[in-house]
Amino acid sequence: MAVPNEELPVTMRHELILIKSSRTGPIRIKLCSLPAPRASRGIGEEIALFYAKAGASLALVARQQSTLDEVRNNILKQASGAAIITFVADVIKTDEVQAAVNGTVEKFAHYAVVVDEYAVEFGVTLAYLDIVIANAGKGDPWEKPFTESDPDNWWNTIEVNLRGVYNVAHYSLPHLDQTSGYFITTSSRAAQGRRPNASAYSISKHAVGRLNEFIKIEHPKVKSIAVHPGGVKTAMAAIVPQIHHLLVDSPQLAAGTMLQLTSGKYDWLSGRYYASTWDLGEVERDWKDKILAEEALVSRLAIPS
Repeated sequence: MAVPNEELPVTMRHELILIKSSRTGPIRIKLCSLPAPRASRGIGEEIALFYAKAGASLALVARQQSTLDEVRNNILKQASGAAIITFVADVIKTDEVQAAVNGTVEKFAHYAVVVDEYAVEFGVTLAYLDIVIANAGKGDPWEKPFTESDPDNWWNTIEVNLRGVYNVAHYSLPHLDQTSGYFITTSSRAAQGRRPNASAYSISKHAVGRLNEFIKIEHPKVKSIAVHPGGVKTAMAAIVPQIHHLLVDSPQLAAGTMLQLTSGKYDWLSGRYYASTWDLGEVERDWKDKILAEEALVSRLAIPS
């Protein structure tokens, strides 16, 4: 029996054609990213640039200040008025993630005057977090079975790709509950794959997809989507020659897709997996009703008929 298809039969896109965000009002975003050294610009940096151009206030997170400074300077060259703060943090370290989230909320808080039911004015500090993008990731060469690989490195990949997303979600979701915000996870087509020697990466991305489904269940006010950014030629992908022929997508495609998914028009995709390469208009027009009716684009055990 053939393995069931795990790709929507829609037009595949590899470049950004047109992105028009329907979102109105200010955007406060906390972007969790480990921008890779660029052969081309990293996905995280491209996402941050798109949101900066859309008027977002940005909080960027990475392990090295030099990386953050470079990304911040590159963004300001193209979005000179952008409000950008940075935090050095390793996503697998809970205290560092907590400090980055709390620091973002405190920095972008503002003072408001509230009138209660007795018409008595008092001031409160309102802290906003609208969008969180958990983009940190780690990959390894697909050269050996896991029994021949370094077990500590295998688990480190799981930790970065799964625990890192969990840590960001753990500390940011209570804030996103208050704003009915968005939690976007950078997933991968590998989440649905079973390629030899890719167990750590595929398992971690598959597990992140299930975590995304639990976010929808446990935090229904938050729109949570696991997004495959496409096959982008990043430094991380470059170490896996088996997929080089698939690295044909631009980082702008992922950035534009995430901007659209957080515009308010595609909230019906919450709790699901979505690939940036899928034609978004076509998916909504031809597949939305079927996806909702069959509770599709989620992980399920295939049962024989």
